[in-house]
Amino acid sequence: MRSLIENCMKLGFGMMRLPKISVDGKEVIDVEQTKDMVDAFLAAGGRYIDTAFVYTGSEEATRKALVERYPRDAYYLATKLNAGSWAAKNEQEAKDQFRISLERTGAGYFDFYLLHALGKGNVEFYDKYGIWDYVKGLKEEGLIRHWGFSFHDSPEFLDKLLTDHPDAEFVQLQINYADWEDADVQSRACYEVAAKHDKPIVVMEPVKGGTLANPPEVVRDVFSAEDPSASYASWAIRFAASLPQVMVVLSGMSSREQMADNLSYMALDKYAPLTEKEGKTIERAREALNSIERIPCTSCRYCTGGCPMKINIPEIFGVMNEYKLYGNLDKAKRHYAMFGQGEGSLADACIKCGQCEGACPQHLPIITYLEEIASALG
Repeated sequence: MRSLIENCMKLGFGMMRLPKISVDGKEVIDVEQTKDMVDAFLAAGGRYIDTAFVYTGSEEATRKALVERYPRDAYYLATKLNAGSWAAKNEQEAKDQFRISLERTGAGYFDFYLLHALGKGNVEFYDKYGIWDYVKGLKEEGLIRHWGFSFHDSPEFLDKLLTDHPDAEFVQLQINYADWEDADVQSRACYEVAAKHDKPIVVMEPVKGGTLANPPEVVRDVFSAEDPSASYASWAIRFAASLPQVMVVLSGMSSREQMADNLSYMALDKYAPLTEKEGKTIERAREALNSIERIPCTSCRYCTGGCPMKINIPEIFGVMNEYKLYGNLDKAKRHYAMFGQGEGSLADACIKCGQCEGACPQHLPIITYLEEIASALG
């Protein structure tokens, strides 16, 4: 595999789910804890740090925790441009995201720049606005070092994009052991398409929005029988990191403790790919997991920004999955009711406008799920 990074562990720091604190009644990113996490990450051999224009507060936090505290050549910084209708109203707004990201981060340039969350439902905006040529021009100006795109769609469409745009230097794919053979996500098939085109892969959602860090009991039993000392997240991240075409695996860490756990097995001097025996364990865990029905939401929150009813969709889905996995209806109802407090709304407030389904990179039938949840937990 060609690699675009060097002297770097395979773990990347995803700045999407940073720790939060309450300030004057508002939830904001905990910059001081983020600084500690960045320090530990770089000290262990990490260099690849990933943010995005649409991650609220993330680019500013990246400036404070990373850019203002370390030499520019001490890290690789990646961010993203989202031209989708929910993120940009027109071509100018889409292209302005690059300038705004530079201002927010103060980075001077980006090592990796991505067209964000491409799929059949939004690629027209990237085509119509000339975003492909725009990022190539940014590279010619020296404002970015490498460009590529993150992707949420079918392997056939990925093949088309990489055929139409062979100069894309890398791709970012959702890969984890739960989605490896999933009929909707098709992680394995997308991985194989990227490998066919010889594109280095950046992995997102290796722990599937945190669900694989605390999997159902039937899955925990499989892993605990093999190695009771290993965290459940370690199995998920090492699975992705062990794939030959993978350049880096992003982990959206939200605490010092999560960072410490990830570094305990991914630091440069500690990482080892899965053995053949461990690979068989992953297969058994996947079989156990696939026997349980659940909503395949990754909590990316793309659905919530434009919701006119301010429904806490990912949180509500999480409660429903908790109920599906563990069967505790009373507990699920208590948790569900919490998300109707304050400014948030519950599932029965949905007016079926479809904004959420248009923004969802997983193409989930969100409206149908909300109807089911309102009936089960309302």
